[in-house]
Amino acid sequence: MANTKSAIKRIRRISKQTAVNKARKSRYKNAIKKMNLLIQNKKKAEALKFLPKLNSELMKIAKTGIIKKQNASRNISRASKKISSL
Repeated sequence: MANTKSAIKRIRRISKQTAVNKARKSRYKNAIKKMNLLIQNKKKAEALKFLPKLNSELMKIAKTGIIKKQNASRNISRASKKISSL
């Protein structure tokens, strides 16, 4: 267990940051799920309307380092491809 003042502060900071990261990752996963649901229900118009919001959400998450930029780009690309095939 941490026994120095600085180590105790770091533990506090890490726990706060973990909570923030979990919230961000949850928003990312919910956005992906929502898009997949729209595609699955063949709601092309709604999916096209949601695509810029999904793009924005994924890039925000990638910028903060929760996921890699390539991961975000791949998810956007796959969603776009599925929408165009509807």
